[in-house]
Amino acid sequence: MLVKELNRSVFALDLRNHGESPHVTPHTYTAMAEDVEHFIKDHRLKHPTLIGHSMGAKVAMSVALRSPNLIQDIVAVDNAPVNAQLGRQFAQYLQAMTRIENTPIVNAKEADEILAAYEPSLPIRQFLFTNLLKPTKENDKFRWRIPIKILGGALDEMAAFPFTPGERSFTKPALFVRGTTSKYVADETIPLIGEFFPRFQLKDVEAGHWLISENPEGFKNVCLEFFRREKED
Repeated sequence: MLVKELNRSVFALDLRNHGESPHVTPHTYTAMAEDVEHFIKDHRLKHPTLIGHSMGAKVAMSVALRSPNLIQDIVAVDNAPVNAQLGRQFAQYLQAMTRIENTPIVNAKEADEILAAYEPSLPIRQFLFTNLLKPTKENDKFRWRIPIKILGGALDEMAAFPFTPGERSFTKPALFVRGTTSKYVADETIPLIGEFFPRFQLKDVEAGHWLISENPEGFKNVCLEFFRREKED
């Protein structure tokens, strides 16, 4: 989405316990920040931009506060540097995914019927189903690419933020993007964002929490505006 417009290399990282990355503990922001820092160093990337959504947004913030000299800037999508209870949908998603894995379903349609009872939005269900693996000769049932038990046990950890105000700050540019119908970056959190990221900008995109998939064009536009202004400065 941004590669052609920016003419920059883009690395799409699977954080631990996501995608093709290892299933390991602990599943904490500190551990994931360390993973990203190792990736940057191993690939000898010079001052990259970190873009992260939801959990990934807090990982990007954590890297910025831990290792500010390692990166150029961040784009934090629909999350804030606060300790806040996760929306109940995350626990519901894990409950639905467990049901799907433990039910002898024969096709993806049956899996979708189970998930639809927990999530009415088809685009969000389709996004979640990118992690559903079809039966193979080695495994004759549908299963998830991600470790449901590890993630389920880390929900409280994901609701937290590993830094306290006044402890550290990131003085380089930071773009915070929030969905207009999402509750994850409430107006009350804006002063706190400024304590950690004094040069932050806040942009709204017409969407909910999954704004990158719900409104990719709107997300792309606010990112391009941010990068172009940075280049001009």
